[in-house]
Amino acid sequence: MEHKQEGEQAGVVKLRAVEATPESFAPFGQVIAGSPDGDEFGPHDAQLDLSRGIPRFYIMKLQDRPLGFSTITHHASVTQCLGSIGGQDWYLGVAKPSIVDGPSEQSGPEGRIPLQSPAGHYYLPPDPAEVCVFRVSGPKFLKLNKGTWHAGPLFKADAVDFYNLELSNTNVSAKLLN
Repeated sequence: MEHKQEGEQAGVVKLRAVEATPESFAPFGQVIAGSPDGDEFGPHDAQLDLSRGIPRFYIMKLQDRPLGFSTITHHASVTQCLGSIGGQDWYLGVAKPSIVDGPSEQSGPEGRIPLQSPAGHYYLPPDPAEVCVFRVSGPKFLKLNKGTWHAGPLFKADAVDFYNLELSNTNVSAKLLN
């Protein structure tokens, strides 16, 4: 991952991917695996918040997404679900949500100061040292908590189709951070 501060040269940080399990991914969201038909809704199911708009469930056709990234984004108003069709292996860079109440909130670690997104909310830019990369293998998907920073999906194959559940205007209001 590359991260640039104003007036700084970009640096590269090499991260080792960790397998996404319900325990390892818990600070960022949920890992959802298959369950028998007829099971009742419970904590093993995706805990969604799609209350701020019209849900959009669609197939993303992605190509050429190598294992590296230089930008990361978050969605402050919605949870998001991502999974590869066919259970192909894929990767996602993540950092914990960092939405704050306003510009007057104290700066974060390393002097990070709150910024305002084009969507109107305030956030602390993620610390590159706190970014993790997860490997998702098999027939499961990830549910990202509101505000979770993410980069990807990334994969080794030439192309992978993903299902994606978010709001219909999620990508209109998303802001990429270099």
